[in-house]
Amino acid sequence: MHIRLYKEVSFDASHRLLHYRGKCHNLHGHRWKVEVWLSGCTDEETNILVDYNEIKEIVDFYDHEIILNEADPMVPRIREFHEVITTPGDPTSELLAQLIRDAIEERYRNTGRNIVVDTIRVWESPTGFAELRHEDR
Repeated sequence: MHIRLYKEVSFDASHRLLHYRGKCHNLHGHRWKVEVWLSGCTDEETNILVDYNEIKEIVDFYDHEIILNEADPMVPRIREFHEVITTPGDPTSELLAQLIRDAIEERYRNTGRNIVVDTIRVWESPTGFAELRHEDR
């Protein structure tokens, strides 16, 4: 059976935008919200597309972490005291949407059930989000 489902997950993390001139150049934190719409074929035995907890586990990789551009000079200094997740560019909501989408799709790539992320939204604040849609690839 082909079906579409939705999962919402929140996490707390800090970041800074190395190449941005303004407040977000400073290390700061957010309560991020991630909304994911998936589609594909359910498992024939369980009739489940994916376990909602698996989506949460993927997003929780970022929970209570410091997320920085891999080129940020703060990375080695902060790593003296705390782990840092690095990204290939500034860790914007746009980039995190792409990274989380890719991690979800990779998790289900070899299931034979054609599971794709139709839409993903990453909210950096209650009033702003970045959205990627499958049809825009």
